[in-house]
Amino acid sequence: MRLCSFRGPDGPVAGLVEGDVVVPLAVADAIDVIRGADPVPAGDAVPLSSVVLEAPVVPGNAFGIGLNYRAHAAETGKEPPEEPVLFAKMRGTVNRPSGPVVHPEWTRRLDYEGELGVVIGPRAHRVPVERALEHVFGYLVVDDVSARDRQKSEPQWIRAKSGWGFMPMGPWITSADEAGDPQDMRIRTWVNGERRQDTSTADMIFTVAELVSFASHVFPLEPGDVLATGTPQGVGVGMDPMRFLQPGDIVRIEISRLGAIEHEIVLP
Repeated sequence: MRLCSFRGPDGPVAGLVEGDVVVPLAVADAIDVIRGADPVPAGDAVPLSSVVLEAPVVPGNAFGIGLNYRAHAAETGKEPPEEPVLFAKMRGTVNRPSGPVVHPEWTRRLDYEGELGVVIGPRAHRVPVERALEHVFGYLVVDDVSARDRQKSEPQWIRAKSGWGFMPMGPWITSADEAGDPQDMRIRTWVNGERRQDTSTADMIFTVAELVSFASHVFPLEPGDVLATGTPQGVGVGMDPMRFLQPGDIVRIEISRLGAIEHEIVLP
């Protein structure tokens, strides 16, 4: 299934994307389906082109992984980590797939990070690697927007990774059975139509199964939690000279079998 949330007259409505239409569901929100509720239709299908997609789910917890692609580690001049680098993204970072993303006045080095996002299904606590994917409901596209200057100057990455709207994601959640092998997906990112990232998830240092298992040994992962699995090479900070996002820039991120998100960078 492709589980989405779209804007309704009284707030977000959960729906199933079927071809070029969306079928509204008789549930409170998408997390109900992630927890196992039957996706029962609640009305007539509407054209996908006529709705505003919201973030497919508002996770109780959202996390990211630093330096999880070999080529990305190389472009930043760092050694691959011996274990996953785990950080939190605050609730206010969650953004709809079309953004927009505000360029804060407190950074001069705003950067994009196209990433594969993992949505947790059944609660995961201290799960072994070989069973970790049993706890994945599905996958989506994420931009882990980052303030590079704050990431470098501050020991905690709260500002660097958790500015308002710094996590556009979607366009929907593709269930694990439809998404296929998470280590065989192509990630591409464009800025103003220029392709910047084009890599397979096969280049990950730690696989999705390893990341879910690792995180679950730190704290329980709950249904609807989102884990962004790291970005491949081609980010602005890795270029020579470095190139950062400016108001008016358009970022598009596409992952095979999952769809694409596209958002603008805007002034506060």
